[in-house]
Amino acid sequence: MNLELRKVQIKDIVFDTVDKIEDGVLHVDPKRLEELVLEDSRVKAVSFDIARPGESVRIVPVKDVIEPRAKLEGGEIFPGLFREDMQEAGNGITYCLKGMAVTSTGPIVGFQEGVIDMSGPCVDYTIYSSILHLCMIIEKQDYVDPHDHEEVVRLAGIKVAKTVAEIGFDVTEYETENMEWKPIGEKYAEFPDLPKVVYVYNCMAQGLLHDTYFYGRDAKALVPTMITPNEVMDGALISGNCVSPGSKTTTYMHQNNAVIRELLKIHGTEINFMGIVLNPLMTTLKEKFRDRMMTVREVKMLGADGVLISQEGFGNPTTDLMIVCQELENNGIKTVIITNEDAGVDGMSEPLPDSVQEANAIVTTGNSNATVMLPAMDKTIGILKEVERVCGGNVTSIQEDGRLLLEIHGIMGGHNLQGNTKLGAITI
Repeated sequence: MNLELRKVQIKDIVFDTVDKIEDGVLHVDPKRLEELVLEDSRVKAVSFDIARPGESVRIVPVKDVIEPRAKLEGGEIFPGLFREDMQEAGNGITYCLKGMAVTSTGPIVGFQEGVIDMSGPCVDYTIYSSILHLCMIIEKQDYVDPHDHEEVVRLAGIKVAKTVAEIGFDVTEYETENMEWKPIGEKYAEFPDLPKVVYVYNCMAQGLLHDTYFYGRDAKALVPTMITPNEVMDGALISGNCVSPGSKTTTYMHQNNAVIRELLKIHGTEINFMGIVLNPLMTTLKEKFRDRMMTVREVKMLGADGVLISQEGFGNPTTDLMIVCQELENNGIKTVIITNEDAGVDGMSEPLPDSVQEANAIVTTGNSNATVMLPAMDKTIGILKEVERVCGGNVTSIQEDGRLLLEIHGIMGGHNLQGNTKLGAITI
């Protein structure tokens, strides 16, 4: 499996009547994008705007953040989403527009939608404040129910991201990253003296807008499955879930999974990165115990000496995190987990809703209940009033002077559970 990522750095975005990338500036025709989105009859209206780092701009409610990517050869990007047949992701040539994202907003679907400020204190809490945003403001037809509303926005965002990325095909200056992924047998023998490490990649699969899509299929239909880093980087995983904005794994976070990036960085020098087990986070105990059994079995098949597990969401999914950790440790496999804490606004509450004694190596992405006062912004892209309904916000969030009182929960990516965040904790 060989994937070539061609990374085109975007320095600015401007609206134009032609589509091109010139001197690092993305010129894009918003009318063409509007026509593309309106091909779905469930869309009532759509428009586009631009948000730049350092501007006095607030985007709310943010539904998804997507890095524009497109396939030059070797199949299609985001396979399984728009066609019945598909090729395995992770091969060929993929163009990536770096330093920017397609970011969707508009009337709220569910409380998974959060805030991104392009300046002020928010910059210290989320990486999204540091990139350019091509914002899609989308409104559904009145008859569309919440589940279809989420689908409408999700598919529109992916279509726009793919279309925008294709503009990069004409660019001749780019950074190249080659990703080779070998068969398990070869990998097992490749670095015999290094510890073999597997990544257990938890993803939401709980229904009621708590979903992730793998090759276009709802993850509720999955069982724990071995996957490769190449597939993840090539759009096999798409966000469609309803969890805290702070911990939500957006499509952007799947495409730039920080755990995978760090494991690849030390592969061959400190560890032998053997692969990934994708574990769908289900709702019932029976499903959790089944998935624990299957996850541990696949980790053992990969010959792991150690495992790193990332979480998505909070509350119910913490049980999956803990019981998988417990079973791995009981099988002699050293395990580290990544989770956030929900310790109350004063930090004095029980931080985790579930725990086991075997979970003795934990990386925290901070207390999501801590509050932050965000200053008033000159411009809002989206609907400010909707902040009262997002996780981390409430009816008193909007202050009389325009400031915004919010829990870190409400900041998009504020405590990302793959560690792609600016928060953490220290022992004192």
